Amino acid sequence: MSRSAAKTGWSVEISEERGVRYLHFGSELVQGAMRIARPWALELEYTREMVLPLVLRDPPWPASVLQIGLGAASITKFLHRYRSQARVTVVEIDPRVVATAREFFRLPDESQHLRIVVGDGHEFVASHGARFDFIVVDGFDEKGRTGSLDTPAFYAACHARLTRRGMMSVNLLTRRRGVAVSEARMRAVFEGNVLMLPPPEAGNTVAIMGMEPMLGETPQALREAARKLKDRTGLNLLPTLSRLGF
Repeated sequence: MSRSAAKTGWSVEISEERGVRYLHFGSELVQGAMRIARPWALELEYTREMVLPLVLRDPPWPASVLQIGLGAASITKFLHRYRSQARVTVVEIDPRVVATAREFFRLPDESQHLRIVVGDGHEFVASHGARFDFIVVDGFDEKGRTGSLDTPAFYAACHARLTRRGMMSVNLLTRRRGVAVSEARMRAVFEGNVLMLPPPEAGNTVAIMGMEPMLGETPQALREAARKLKDRTGLNLLPTLSRLGF
């Protein structure tokens, strides 16, 4: 299946293999995935690590979430199921991605807890005054480019939209270059409150930022929080904590 677009010259495409459905933007590069038997689970490792803040903050945090970049709606569905009290706003620039997520990836219907906005993520953050506990950024074009979503101005705008104990997760592709420049931008805005999660193998790097110092809990407390999250959701972030030395 594909949805073509003359203006962009690329298409939104679907593939399936061994019970997993994948999202592509006109190439073999995977932009999202869903295990058909468990549509609410986080199939790709980097999506699991993007919700590490759920270990670093006690439930019922977060009360409000801004997600920039819908993809296969993996994080949207996970939060909708396991943080059902949260108000989630998703900003996706391409309406074809929204339509594809609804048709093929079981994107839930909009409600008082889920709002879908078709628009530019940077413009939304810069022009709206709402504040969020958790901002999740996973936006790329068909060539893996982030555009304005990896700039000092964007990080500053996100910083202004976070609540006092707010946190932010960003997916960074590392195929063609490292993440040092992106990390420097983040640290300049968030005053060093940045945690980089290098993957166990070559691939995506996830960055976690906070309005206050992170990892203030003891290793034992963090592991206990991860075990509780695993019991509630099936999501196991203990290996991630181990890679961080906890």
